[in-house]
Amino acid sequence: MHCDVAIVGGGLGGTTLASLLKKYAPSLDVCIFEKEAFPRDHVGESQLPPTSAVLHEMGVWDKVEAAGFPIKLGASYTWGKTTEPWVFGFIPESETGDISRPGAYDGWRKRVAFQVDRSLYDAILLEHTKSLGVRVSQPSRVSSVQYSTQRQDKRVEQLTLESGEEVTARYYVDASGNAAVLRRQLGIEVEIPTLLKNVAFWDYWTAQHLNQDLLEKGTARVMIRSVGFGWIWYIVLSEHRTSVGVVCNAEYFKACGLKPEALYHQTLSSHTQISSLLQMAQATGTVSTTTDWSYVAKESCGENWFLVGESLGFADPILAAGLTLTHTCAEHCAYTILDLERGIKDSQWLRDQYHATQSRRVRQHMKFAEYWYSANGLFTDVLDNCAVIAAQSGLNLSPQDAFRWLSHGGIDDIPGQFVIGGLGLSGVKSVQKRFSHAEAGDVVYFIDGMNTFDLDIDGAVRESMANPKSGEVILVPVLVRNESRLPLTGYFLQVFTILQQHRYIEEIVAALQRWITQSIQDPMGRKHAWNLSLQCLETLVAQRWVRASCTPGRHVLSMKTPDEGEIVYTERTGPARLR
Repeated sequence: MHCDVAIVGGGLGGTTLASLLKKYAPSLDVCIFEKEAFPRDHVGESQLPPTSAVLHEMGVWDKVEAAGFPIKLGASYTWGKTTEPWVFGFIPESETGDISRPGAYDGWRKRVAFQVDRSLYDAILLEHTKSLGVRVSQPSRVSSVQYSTQRQDKRVEQLTLESGEEVTARYYVDASGNAAVLRRQLGIEVEIPTLLKNVAFWDYWTAQHLNQDLLEKGTARVMIRSVGFGWIWYIVLSEHRTSVGVVCNAEYFKACGLKPEALYHQTLSSHTQISSLLQMAQATGTVSTTTDWSYVAKESCGENWFLVGESLGFADPILAAGLTLTHTCAEHCAYTILDLERGIKDSQWLRDQYHATQSRRVRQHMKFAEYWYSANGLFTDVLDNCAVIAAQSGLNLSPQDAFRWLSHGGIDDIPGQFVIGGLGLSGVKSVQKRFSHAEAGDVVYFIDGMNTFDLDIDGAVRESMANPKSGEVILVPVLVRNESRLPLTGYFLQVFTILQQHRYIEEIVAALQRWITQSIQDPMGRKHAWNLSLQCLETLVAQRWVRASCTPGRHVLSMKTPDEGEIVYTERTGPARLR
């Protein structure tokens, strides 16, 4: 059997890749080899907003929307310094509009996500690839990978299926998740650049109207509840079905002496809110187990092969980034292959950018997860472990220093915006207030009280970075200096351009307002653009691309992080409406 692109794995990484290849190059012969028969349950049900954009690009968003999965508005946490549940949202609740289903991919729906039942979701995506002309073999396990070691770079020559059939292709892609069929047989090593080593246990619970009170007009939030040694997730999949899991430190699990089933059920029964929700529900009775050890492959592509999704890397699930990292990684892989086919861009640059971008994104989320864990004062049974994580990360938990540390790794999840773990900068700062800092007032903006802003790009080197978009890998100029990267695109480019012409805040504000008014018609969009622009300015100062100072006699910029806001707020009191 021969094809142009052979994909190992029919999960969301493989189907995203296949759909985008067929969308932009219908003549390509694309084959998927999936070892399991669908439908089947799979852990990882919670998305972040960038996933919706990829689904729309694939042409499958309407099909996913029609399935009626709950619309995810954010998450509800007990984490930090209080057991009082607090919320972070993707958008202010005041900006949600028509919630009738099925809805259109438009307006506020572009900035939220889904909570998906993977047994249905993965099947929808796989059927979509078939409708585009992808050849799917299922169930069809890849038993061996033949490759040549005569070259400096490993070259895959053939796949052999469990049936004995042999498959050759021009490109081979490992989208097999943690099984990492291609990666393991090629002998690609992984790095574990973090001390976060957790194990997870989960099962699925059902009951009539189980989640009726948690679903408000089809919208929901992931529930994360801290316990002394770890945390519980409660992910609403429908009115009647829920994914419930327990995550704990691997050393704690080893020391507790309990079997996974015993620890799982003991933890759920000991938590008042979770046990109350599940009081009338039935579990499947099969508690699944996995190690949630973060890792990243030392190589992610070669002459004719690529790793996608969890075969390339995995970050702790506390930020619910797994689905999004896989979808966006597969998108980048598809556009890299398409550009290799066109033969216009430098092939080595395309491969280098794929590896650098995708491994950096996994590492960014590891970094944020380290901060998230080490700042949780509710981990009473594993405080020593959290302290070691913080110390090994070089993480000073003063809010200002912590943000400066974080900002060096989180500015290009969406090129040209500050986004990490599904949060923009203002969300990150609001979350910091909930963590174990002495005073909420410690969380401040570097630009607060300032009025003079001077660019400082001395010593910076101009390079190019990849921005996968609309079927190709676009070259984006980027300034690089030590750990800092400044992508000259999106809101960063606009702020950078204005700072080349103006240095005083009155002039900067006026120029931003003119640009936003001219380029964006929607009032909600203008508000979003204004917030992102100021967040970019704050990040530029934190990373020392801009020097902020106060010139006497001029108006100053006032930036505050409220105790209760529209994005982050105490669940019991609800969002605070802000001017």
